[in-house]
Amino acid sequence: MPKLDLAAIPLRTGTGYPPEFAGPLTGRAFQRLGDAGGLTQFGVNLCTLAPGAWASQRHWHENEDEFVMVITGELVMIEDDGEHVLRAGDCATHKAGVANGHHLVNRSGADATFLVVGTRAATERAHYPDIDMLALKDESGFRFIHRDGKPY
Repeated sequence: MPKLDLAAIPLRTGTGYPPEFAGPLTGRAFQRLGDAGGLTQFGVNLCTLAPGAWASQRHWHENEDEFVMVITGELVMIEDDGEHVLRAGDCATHKAGVANGHHLVNRSGADATFLVVGTRAATERAHYPDIDMLALKDESGFRFIHRDGKPY
Protein backbone atom coordinates (compact mmCIF):
# COMPACT_ATOMS: atom_id res chain seq x y z
CA MET A 1 0.00 0.00 0.00
CA PRO A 2 1.48 3.39 -0.94
CA LYS A 3 0.09 5.19 2.16
CA LEU A 4 2.96 6.18 4.46
CA ASP A 5 2.84 5.73 8.23
CA LEU A 6 4.48 8.95 9.46
CA ALA A 7 4.91 7.51 12.95
CA ALA A 8 7.09 4.72 11.49
CA ILE A 9 9.42 7.03 9.53
CA PRO A 10 12.55 7.93 11.52
CA LEU A 11 12.95 11.52 12.65
CA ARG A 12 16.43 12.73 11.72
CA THR A 13 18.44 15.61 13.12
CA GLY A 14 21.88 17.00 12.46
CA THR A 15 23.60 17.82 9.22
CA GLY A 16 26.52 16.68 7.08
CA TYR A 17 27.86 20.24 6.95
CA PRO A 18 31.36 20.86 8.25
CA PRO A 19 31.10 21.64 12.00
CA GLU A 20 31.79 25.36 11.57
CA PHE A 21 28.57 25.68 9.52
CA ALA A 22 26.30 23.26 11.41
CA GLY A 23 25.33 25.37 14.45
CA PRO A 24 22.34 27.26 13.01
CA LEU A 25 20.74 23.95 11.99
CA THR A 26 20.40 22.83 15.61
CA GLY A 27 16.65 22.61 16.07
CA ARG A 28 15.98 21.18 12.61
CA ALA A 29 14.35 17.74 12.36
CA PHE A 30 13.08 15.97 9.27
CA GLN A 31 11.54 12.81 7.93
CA ARG A 32 12.54 11.41 4.51
CA LEU A 33 9.10 10.68 3.10
CA GLY A 34 10.29 10.04 -0.44
CA ASP A 35 12.84 7.48 0.73
CA ALA A 36 10.22 5.79 2.92
CA GLY A 37 7.95 5.47 -0.12
CA GLY A 38 10.73 4.13 -2.35
CA LEU A 39 10.86 7.19 -4.62
CA THR A 40 14.03 7.54 -6.70
CA GLN A 41 13.42 10.47 -9.07
CA PHE A 42 12.81 13.17 -6.46
CA GLY A 43 13.16 13.60 -2.73
CA VAL A 44 10.40 14.62 -0.33
CA ASN A 45 11.13 15.68 3.24
CA LEU A 46 8.83 16.85 6.02
CA CYS A 47 10.86 19.29 8.11
CA THR A 48 10.29 20.96 11.46
CA LEU A 49 12.24 24.02 12.57
CA ALA A 50 12.30 25.03 16.23
CA PRO A 51 12.36 28.75 17.03
CA GLY A 52 15.69 30.20 15.87
CA ALA A 53 16.63 27.22 13.68
CA TRP A 54 17.69 27.37 10.04
CA ALA A 55 16.71 24.77 7.43
CA SER A 56 20.12 25.07 5.73
CA GLN A 57 22.86 27.50 4.97
CA ARG A 58 21.86 29.87 2.16
CA HIS A 59 22.47 28.01 -1.13
CA TRP A 60 21.39 27.41 -4.73
CA HIS A 61 21.60 24.34 -7.00
CA GLU A 62 22.97 24.05 -10.52
CA ASN A 63 20.99 20.90 -11.44
CA GLU A 64 18.21 20.38 -8.91
CA ASP A 65 14.84 22.14 -8.66
CA GLU A 66 13.37 22.78 -5.20
CA PHE A 67 9.78 23.32 -4.03
CA VAL A 68 8.73 24.19 -0.47
CA MET A 69 5.30 24.50 1.16
CA VAL A 70 4.77 25.69 4.71
CA ILE A 71 2.41 23.39 6.58
CA THR A 72 2.31 25.04 10.02
CA GLY A 73 3.75 28.17 11.57
CA GLU A 74 5.73 30.99 10.00
CA LEU A 75 9.12 31.00 8.31
CA VAL A 76 11.29 33.64 6.70
CA MET A 77 12.77 32.81 3.31
CA ILE A 78 15.98 34.76 2.83
CA GLU A 79 17.02 35.18 -0.80
CA ASP A 80 19.37 37.41 -2.75
CA ASP A 81 16.60 40.01 -3.16
CA GLY A 82 15.65 40.11 0.52
CA GLU A 83 13.34 38.43 3.00
CA HIS A 84 9.89 36.97 2.43
CA VAL A 85 7.55 35.75 5.18
CA LEU A 86 5.93 32.39 4.44
CA ARG A 87 2.93 31.16 6.44
CA ALA A 88 0.90 27.95 6.39
CA GLY A 89 -0.20 27.27 2.82
CA ASP A 90 2.46 29.46 1.20
CA CYS A 91 4.74 27.88 -1.40
CA ALA A 92 8.01 28.83 -3.06
CA THR A 93 10.11 27.38 -5.87
CA HIS A 94 13.77 27.57 -6.83
CA LYS A 95 14.62 26.53 -10.37
CA ALA A 96 17.87 24.68 -11.03
CA GLY A 97 20.62 26.88 -12.39
CA VAL A 98 19.21 30.17 -11.09
CA ALA A 99 21.88 31.74 -8.85
CA ASN A 100 19.54 32.91 -6.08
CA GLY A 101 20.92 31.87 -2.70
CA HIS A 102 18.06 30.96 -0.36
CA HIS A 103 17.20 29.35 2.94
CA LEU A 104 14.42 29.20 5.53
CA VAL A 105 14.75 30.54 9.07
CA ASN A 106 12.27 30.26 11.93
CA ARG A 107 12.21 33.65 13.67
CA SER A 108 8.90 32.97 15.40
CA GLY A 109 8.33 31.72 18.92
CA ALA A 110 6.81 28.38 17.84
CA ASP A 111 7.80 25.34 15.78
CA ALA A 112 7.11 25.53 12.04
CA THR A 113 6.80 22.64 9.59
CA PHE A 114 7.28 22.57 5.85
CA LEU A 115 7.44 20.10 3.00
CA VAL A 116 10.42 20.26 0.64
CA VAL A 117 10.52 18.45 -2.70
CA GLY A 118 13.61 18.35 -4.88
CA THR A 119 15.09 16.71 -7.93
CA ARG A 120 17.63 13.92 -7.45
CA ALA A 121 20.11 14.78 -10.18
CA ALA A 122 22.93 12.32 -10.85
CA THR A 123 25.45 15.16 -10.62
CA GLU A 124 25.09 18.36 -8.66
CA ARG A 125 26.96 21.43 -7.54
CA ALA A 126 25.38 23.55 -4.81
CA HIS A 127 26.77 27.01 -4.11
CA TYR A 128 26.77 28.67 -0.68
CA PRO A 129 27.20 32.42 -1.35
CA ASP A 130 27.66 33.48 2.29
CA ILE A 131 30.35 30.97 3.23
CA ASP A 132 33.41 29.30 1.67
CA MET A 133 31.67 26.08 0.67
CA LEU A 134 30.39 24.10 -2.31
CA ALA A 135 28.56 20.77 -2.23
CA LEU A 136 29.40 18.28 -4.98
CA LYS A 137 27.62 15.09 -6.01
CA ASP A 138 29.02 12.89 -8.76
CA GLU A 139 30.07 9.29 -9.46
CA SER A 140 32.47 9.40 -6.50
CA GLY A 141 29.76 10.41 -4.02
CA PHE A 142 28.71 13.51 -2.10
CA ARG A 143 31.11 15.89 -0.41
CA PHE A 144 31.69 19.46 0.73
CA ILE A 145 34.67 21.43 -0.53
CA HIS A 146 36.08 24.94 -0.24
CA ARG A 147 35.56 27.24 -3.25
CA ASP A 148 39.21 26.63 -4.22
CA GLY A 149 38.52 22.86 -4.40
CA LYS A 150 40.19 21.88 -1.13
CA PRO A 151 38.12 19.28 0.75
CA TYR A 152 36.67 19.83 4.21
